[in-house]
Amino acid sequence: MRTPPVRHLARLLAGCTLLCASALPALAHAWQPEKNVEIVVAGGPGGGTDQLGRLIQSIVSQHKLLDVNTVVLNKGGGNGAEAFLDMKLAKGEPERLVIGTNNIYLLPLVAKLGYQWTDLTPVAAVAEDDFILWTYQDAPWQDAKAYFEAVRANPPQMRMGGSQSKDVDQTLTLLLNQTTGSKLTYIPFKSGSEAATQLAGKHITSNVNNPAESVSQWRGNQVRPLCVFSQARMAYTEKVTETQSWADVPTCKEQGLGIDQYRFPRTVFMAGDVTPEQRAFYVELLRKVTQTPEFKAYVERNALVPTFLAGDELSAYIEQDTARVTPVFAQAGWLRK
Repeated sequence: MRTPPVRHLARLLAGCTLLCASALPALAHAWQPEKNVEIVVAGGPGGGTDQLGRLIQSIVSQHKLLDVNTVVLNKGGGNGAEAFLDMKLAKGEPERLVIGTNNIYLLPLVAKLGYQWTDLTPVAAVAEDDFILWTYQDAPWQDAKAYFEAVRANPPQMRMGGSQSKDVDQTLTLLLNQTTGSKLTYIPFKSGSEAATQLAGKHITSNVNNPAESVSQWRGNQVRPLCVFSQARMAYTEKVTETQSWADVPTCKEQGLGIDQYRFPRTVFMAGDVTPEQRAFYVELLRKVTQTPEFKAYVERNALVPTFLAGDELSAYIEQDTARVTPVFAQAGWLRK
């Protein structure tokens, strides 16, 4: 092999120097927050959305995932609409995140709120909640099929409780009425916890709480699950009661209810008009958060569905979920005019 001439070697070195120098600024100036990051919770203190926001804050701090501090702010007015409208007004501000559920994209369907979800920037869905059909412990019906036979036989006496009105619990109740031909009456309460208490006291005959909302009453032998609205049984095999685990709960499809799956996502959004680099930064930040032992323990403790969606996958999820419930809202007369 011939040794290159000195002048040729000098040109190569000079070219490399120019290329390396041009690459360094891009690496050195990759975007990251320069101010403290606000985590806005679209819910009140102590609720599931608040717990998630504070968990993310704790993990970011404990694992030193940011060079700046984080602060959690609760803005739960209007079922979370206060937080989403506030985020719309923060257009172009990259140091703010909002934690919500599917309420961020479904609320504008039923109320004039001054924003659409497309005014904001979807970052990620970090988990999903299953829904379970619960009844009180000594109810005469032993499975979901028998329960809905009782509903059809005596509709006025069979009342479904849930959290809020025109929200996910009532939407699922409407879907059940449509698919089973039943006429369940829906009773809204302030929270899933209140619906769990009302069911334990036999003031209602059922609710569709998430696992974590009724686990205490299940352990206390006050309520029992009839079925889970999922395509497959839940993965958690550790016993919750003396005899049953979450994995022992049959699917509602097995029970003949006709709804193959019903879940809601735990979502994180940014304001509108942020850059792709800013959004990408938070996608990777949240991906790291969900891979920590603390987050995995949270998912298992609350019997959540491990999920991570971002980018086109998340947008497609939102569009499919919206398309599914829009006819239900229309039939119920909920769609805003």
